Amino acid sequence: MYRGLDFKPPFFEIGPKSYLYGKQVLDLAKAADIAAKKYDVNIIFTASYADIRMVAEATENLFVFAPHMDPLPIGRGLADVLPESIKAAGAVGVMLNHCEKPISLSVLRQTIKRADEIGLLSIVCADSIAEAKAIALFEPNIIVVEPTELIGTGKTSDLDLVLASIKAVKSINSEILVLHAAGISSGKDVYKVIFAGAEATGSSSGVVKAPDSAAMVDEMIHAVREAWDARNK
Repeated sequence: MYRGLDFKPPFFEIGPKSYLYGKQVLDLAKAADIAAKKYDVNIIFTASYADIRMVAEATENLFVFAPHMDPLPIGRGLADVLPESIKAAGAVGVMLNHCEKPISLSVLRQTIKRADEIGLLSIVCADSIAEAKAIALFEPNIIVVEPTELIGTGKTSDLDLVLASIKAVKSINSEILVLHAAGISSGKDVYKVIFAGAEATGSSSGVVKAPDSAAMVDEMIHAVREAWDARNK
């Protein structure tokens, strides 16, 4: 439980990356906070380290995640990201192994274990079904399946990949949630992926590069709710 909410599908991940900073991030987070409550959809908001506390303190309905952390214990480690520090700042989870911050499988295993030890949710990126199956053995909370070559292109994953990757991950651990992203740039993209069977999707450039980012957040979260309800009638 977090802020009175169960973390469960359907959900959506928003990651402004380094497109935005400061007040721009805060404005986007507030728009996401409104949409999360309006449509009853859990939203992961992956904020930069500098913005974690600001976003966590200014919102009520978001699951604030850090974009990375290192598996080191409290002590030495100049410029490393201490897990306890991001939790203290207000994060409830961490994203790992994004294509812009890849880590080896051995380090990933250690880092997921550290997240579990201190009570942080883990969302781990995989760029193929084979990698997703390997990561599933480490028992993260969420696996993101997104082909690296599609990220930021506006081209979405093939729906066959969506279904195959869900089946592959669930065959190893049925409790792991599966998110499909890469190239999500409109509510139509969101609806298609969720209706096809995904438990979640997300967007970075599709949101921050939109003419009206707040309106795009509303459009996408609305599409999550509509697709989920339509598929579960």
